[in-house]
Amino acid sequence: MFLQYFVWGAWYVTLGTWLATSLHFTGQQIAWAAGSTAIGAIISPFFVGLIADRWFATEKLLGVLHVTGAMILWLSSRATSFGPLYDGVLAYCLCYMPTLALTNSLAFRQMQQPQLEFGPIRVFGTFGWIVAGMIVGNLGIEATAMPMRLAAACSLVLGLYCFTLPRTLPLAAAGEFKLAQIVPVEALQLFRARSMAVFALASFLICIPLQFYYAFTNLYLNEIGIHNAAGKMTGGQMSELFCMLLIPWFFRRLGVKAMLGVGMLAWALRYFLFAYGDAGTLVWMIYAGILLHGICYDFFFVVGQIYIDRESPVALRAATQGLITLLTYGAGMLVGSWLSGRVVDRFTRPGPFGEPGHDWAAIWTFAGGASALVLVLFLFTFSDLGQSRLACAVANRRPGPRQ
Repeated sequence: MFLQYFVWGAWYVTLGTWLATSLHFTGQQIAWAAGSTAIGAIISPFFVGLIADRWFATEKLLGVLHVTGAMILWLSSRATSFGPLYDGVLAYCLCYMPTLALTNSLAFRQMQQPQLEFGPIRVFGTFGWIVAGMIVGNLGIEATAMPMRLAAACSLVLGLYCFTLPRTLPLAAAGEFKLAQIVPVEALQLFRARSMAVFALASFLICIPLQFYYAFTNLYLNEIGIHNAAGKMTGGQMSELFCMLLIPWFFRRLGVKAMLGVGMLAWALRYFLFAYGDAGTLVWMIYAGILLHGICYDFFFVVGQIYIDRESPVALRAATQGLITLLTYGAGMLVGSWLSGRVVDRFTRPGPFGEPGHDWAAIWTFAGGASALVLVLFLFTFSDLGQSRLACAVANRRPGPRQ
């Protein structure tokens, strides 16, 4: 888990800074490169369902994907024009994104009590992301290809290590593949309820301005003169760990709607803090915006996962979670990549000495306004009352195993 997320955190956070500062790519090109993870997230469920669950031992497939990814990432780091670099990053994401689900699957298969054992294991992934950011930031290599090469070397180590993991054979029998194995009709029927439909729509919409943060925050911090930007951005993951501990307490007192609303409010507030903060006397606003990541992520995405788990029949929980993931990290982030690139290019301004620069106040205000609009629509349309009844009805209609 540590290596899995170290690899991602090492290259992805500073990608925009390297592409803008050293290769002079446009905002749209940076956004498309960052959005390649979204395409990987869309394809990943089909890859796992068609190949990983049916034909290959999980640990061997993980090893092959990470070793192949290491070679692709290293070659991508040598690209100097957009076409070869984008092709390489996209090919790498098609290798990497399925490993997120495969790593979890292997862990669950090797545990006696996953509900108790998985949390303390998964937290090492967050630590890996934090350590990667600190190393990249302290070395001062954010505007170079070195983070990508560091990730490639770590990916090679991870791939070789995966071959030593416990043998984990596929559970599904090889045979005809059907789309319903990934997206059961019964899971789609859950979204006929207004509350679930509104939640799904809000999840999709909030991921559009979310991509502004992932693609351009490191570039923004470097442009305004924040030293060791990558290291300071790890404060977001640290706050994520802390907020994770608070979720049960807030869940009992606030409920689903309030917590989801607070999560979306935090996204809007973060962007407005970025819009009006600076590297001088108002630097506290920048740090506050980074530290809001715990609330942004945990109060919306983690609570949303809990909500889906609570309101879906047991047999449909995995499929419904997969649909939401495809809708958010796939479709939402992909649209966000297109929109964020257009907005950043629209507000590109030359610096005082003619160097490339941006009107960050306008960019972050746009993202904050979009987040606030989604929040208002959510608060006026979402209610979590009555959804459980639909889940029970769908579960009762779901045919049992044939005798």
